[in-house]
Amino acid sequence: MNTFSNIKELLRALNDGRDLLTEMFKKRKSADYKYEYALDLIEHNENRIQYLIDRSVIRQNGNNLEIDDLYLQFFEQVLEANEEINTSYINENLEKVKQNIDYYFNEHNEQRKYEYLRVIKNTLRKIGVITLRNVVDLKRNIDNTFKSEPTFKNKKAKLINLDNKRKDITKLIEQTESLISEDDITFFKTATDEELNRIIVQLKLQLQKCTHNLIEIERQVIDFLNQIQQQSGVVEKLRQIKYLKDQFRLEAETDIKQVISINNSVIFEPNPSYPLKLSLEYLQTSEEAFASIKKIAQRQKSGIKLSQPVADIISDEYLETQIEEEIQINLEEVKNGFVAGSYNLFDFVMNYKFGKKVTFDERVTIYCQMVSQYETVFEITEQYSEKEEIEFAMIYPK
Repeated sequence: MNTFSNIKELLRALNDGRDLLTEMFKKRKSADYKYEYALDLIEHNENRIQYLIDRSVIRQNGNNLEIDDLYLQFFEQVLEANEEINTSYINENLEKVKQNIDYYFNEHNEQRKYEYLRVIKNTLRKIGVITLRNVVDLKRNIDNTFKSEPTFKNKKAKLINLDNKRKDITKLIEQTESLISEDDITFFKTATDEELNRIIVQLKLQLQKCTHNLIEIERQVIDFLNQIQQQSGVVEKLRQIKYLKDQFRLEAETDIKQVISINNSVIFEPNPSYPLKLSLEYLQTSEEAFASIKKIAQRQKSGIKLSQPVADIISDEYLETQIEEEIQINLEEVKNGFVAGSYNLFDFVMNYKFGKKVTFDERVTIYCQMVSQYETVFEITEQYSEKEEIEFAMIYPK
């Protein structure tokens, strides 16, 4: 078996076969990916396929191809598409942490102690990620099993096995929490490393999140198992009823007539029909209604000729153009007139001749608008005056 000599060669091979590997990964659940399909994807370049086969990236079984388990597991783990729940990997990492803690205390060389500490940090980080991923995979597998497995016995057996996986993960979480909080508390107190403290905090948060999800998963498994038990009981009873019916013994050996006679469930009631009366307006205005009426008339052959109603002529007064004029006040023009004079602004606005009738309240509004828009060209004094219970500042042109 040929192997890759370096990482560049490996990445180049994966890049050259990316289209083929992508398609094979999508169809990894089926065992019949034909060799001809691969040739079509890589433009009939058999050397490229053979190169991947020689280096065990893909395996050939007769006329079928499949991704090697090593690369398949790598792709599934990186893409978080793995359906297998591997609790032993968490346990192995826990043992690895304990072993390296012992090595850390036995070592006197600071450089080698740091190497053990680095391994411990990396392993703790992996424990949190793997545990969280296993919980997500567990929940997805439980949902898929309940919804997709057609056989009741297999569905129940798979759910029980997945529930055992849940118990294993729960035990490993408890062991991990005990490790960082009780068993090796001396190490985590003496190994003063800021990154290690951050990893411990993050790991505790991840384990807490996993614990909450596992509680919900336990409730879900119990609910699914109860549903399966109920459904299997109903199916078994239906099978017995069908068997007795096929043997013409149902009415003689059961009380099915009495049970049905006292049952008032809606399913035993006849389907009611409610006549729908269309409105006259709909019948007079709808094109669809008119077409239906014509079909019914032809079917009845009544001889009555129906004509589609025609709308009245539109009155000329609705077609006449009406113009409405509105005089707008030009504040810029008012400002120019004020600046050219010597009156205070309030009196100027009160006496200004606009192109339309303007009330006192509207003139006060115009006064306020001009102060807010042109305060830079006005001289606002500290003197105040009053008119009709309105106090205003004395403002003059600059």
